[in-house]
Amino acid sequence: MGQFIDLTAKDGFTFPAYVAEPAGTPKGGVVVVQEIFGVNSHIREVADGYAAAGYLAVAPATFHRVKPGVELGYTEADMKAGFELKTAVEALPAPGVLQDVQAAIDYAGKAGKVGIVGYCWGGLLTWRAACELEGLAAAAPYYGGGMTSPEEAARKPKVPVMAHFGNKDHWIPLDTVESFEKAHPEVEVHVYACGHGFNCDQRGSYDAGAAATAKERTLYHFGKYVG
Repeated sequence: MGQFIDLTAKDGFTFPAYVAEPAGTPKGGVVVVQEIFGVNSHIREVADGYAAAGYLAVAPATFHRVKPGVELGYTEADMKAGFELKTAVEALPAPGVLQDVQAAIDYAGKAGKVGIVGYCWGGLLTWRAACELEGLAAAAPYYGGGMTSPEEAARKPKVPVMAHFGNKDHWIPLDTVESFEKAHPEVEVHVYACGHGFNCDQRGSYDAGAAATAKERTLYHFGKYVG
């Protein structure tokens, strides 16, 4: 079990982050970036999982600049609320919430090298972090909504990236994933026979097999580049 702490971004903004510590000396740090549902029970469980694998896991509350204390489920109403909050955060002046992700990376860095993993909107932020932020050694975005768009695909990652997608994801058409892969031969792209949100066991789209395989691959990726 982890706990929430306060982190402070470069602009002085203070926000909460869920921190889960490993039992022994950490192999390194992993920043876990939330979906559009807040640092909810699922994201805390993901962070706990990376702590169990030996990493100091840090999950920043990336909605806090527009609304504190967000913890949503996965109903249609939750989806609508989360999308509205994500839209509000995306509308913030640059660098916006990336400052908060950077603060989480800096905190995780006390454990050594740092990897970053994110889901849904967090996958998009993970991709941006891999391209724009400092202090990372590796990144693993999962079904990053928007990251296969021409605007996002034009970015250049500064660290090794392993990206996970589903071939039945109605939010991320497969042809855009294929275009992204062609544009970024340096990115290790994995496509699974499932839909959006396949890693989340609280969603109807959960796919246990794909989630387990993606996690195994991500841990290998972090083991190679983070520690």
